[in-house]
Amino acid sequence: MPQPRPAYEFNSIIVRKPSQSVVNGLRADDRGNPTYEGVAAEHDAYVTAMRDAGVKVTVLPALEAFPDSIFIEDPALVFTEGAILLRPGAATRVEETAEIEPTLREMFETVLDLPGTGYADGGDVLTTRESVMIGLSARTDKTGAQALQACLDKFDRKSEIVATPEGVLHFKTDCSLLDDETVLSTGRLARSGVFKKFKQIIIPEGEEPAANALRVNDVVMVGSDFPRTIEMLDKAGYKVVPLKTTEIGKIDAGLSCMSLRWFSDRI
Repeated sequence: MPQPRPAYEFNSIIVRKPSQSVVNGLRADDRGNPTYEGVAAEHDAYVTAMRDAGVKVTVLPALEAFPDSIFIEDPALVFTEGAILLRPGAATRVEETAEIEPTLREMFETVLDLPGTGYADGGDVLTTRESVMIGLSARTDKTGAQALQACLDKFDRKSEIVATPEGVLHFKTDCSLLDDETVLSTGRLARSGVFKKFKQIIIPEGEEPAANALRVNDVVMVGSDFPRTIEMLDKAGYKVVPLKTTEIGKIDAGLSCMSLRWFSDRI
């Protein structure tokens, strides 16, 4: 029986260009507005890094009516088996799902709608080879998480509902997958015990935002503002690609939020 594909192996992604309105994006901690030019430059570097990592990139146009729409991972999930349309937990982002839907229906044979009335953000979903972990947060409630589990069941994917630390925006704000056996995690999330089945590499104190790294094929993309984390991963044998996240960090975002990633059998 063939081994399952690694959860970090991708050949296709979708990104969305930042809008001029991105400077007004949501944020829990106001550290000032990002500049559009800064966000656009960080996004361009991200797309280049993705292409260098060996993926085909589909770039969607900016949506001026939705400042946070650059963070395309939140209104949908994608897998080799198909896509799931989510219901974002922030009221200003709910209609982003309808904007991404036509693209997903064109690119995937199977597209599922999140049933019921709950809400779920893609930023709360960590896909590992063993299961899909769904973190409860201010943006993903239990009803939405259970509805998402019902959709994942249709793809024959195991799932589990876990807790996100209090005050943390998304589950993946505090963690990322480094390989099929290893996660990168903040100390506060690791202490919760959610990763007891994994090897854990803990973020150095003071660099917690670096936890939202992104493994794509042979490389691990990490925010360039976090030198101790970069050094730690480099010493652990990972091929690290530092990417600037200074501007998008001002609107509570990191690397995973800016793309929908999957392995397409159609290529």
